[in-house]
Amino acid sequence: MSRAEGPRPIRVLLADDHGILRAGLRALLANEPDIAVVGEAADGEEALERAEALDPDVVVLDIAMPRLDGLEVTRRIRDRGLRCKVLILTVHAEERYLLPVLRAGGAGYVQKSGADTDLLDAIRTVARGDVFLYPGATRLLLSDYLGREGDGRDRGRGLSERERQVLALTAEGYSAQEVGERLILSPKTVETYRERAMQKLGLRRRADLVHYALRSGLLQSPDSDAG
Repeated sequence: MSRAEGPRPIRVLLADDHGILRAGLRALLANEPDIAVVGEAADGEEALERAEALDPDVVVLDIAMPRLDGLEVTRRIRDRGLRCKVLILTVHAEERYLLPVLRAGGAGYVQKSGADTDLLDAIRTVARGDVFLYPGATRLLLSDYLGREGDGRDRGRGLSERERQVLALTAEGYSAQEVGERLILSPKTVETYRERAMQKLGLRRRADLVHYALRSGLLQSPDSDAG
């Protein structure tokens, strides 16, 4: 009787011009049975070539690469129709870097300072088709959504007053615990209201916020803004 095979591991390509960082990331990922590093690249051109040749599920890509920077590599991966998801590595923590990454076709970004804690979650998140967004980035997109939809159309979708309150406070950056304290609700009840409201608005996953932002034009701007 043949042995049953488990699910295929997530195939990852590491692209960074610092060999020490690549080695550290490889060591971090080596401990995860559901993730396999299938290749490395030291510059942007090599990253693009390896992405085509190796067909990884996820490319972890430094934003500041020789020959081609990370955003340009991401654009070319998108334009060539490669199926891999791109996670940008950056030293920048500002939310303003989110939009250039998403415009280029990336699935999110991870700060190098937090790679040891965030990278595993980020890889698994984008591999299943979602977008890796920090809480601040989620607030940015959700706040814009509510601002554009707050002219009465949300009421037409059946949002209750409590659901609107929960979404509004979420957009302002409050956690479920903090929203619950303000509205005298348990955190679990807050999560229920938030999930119900997001479903009514057609925003079932974080990726849906990005899809909304693309449709609404939030992510559309001249390429000069993406630097």
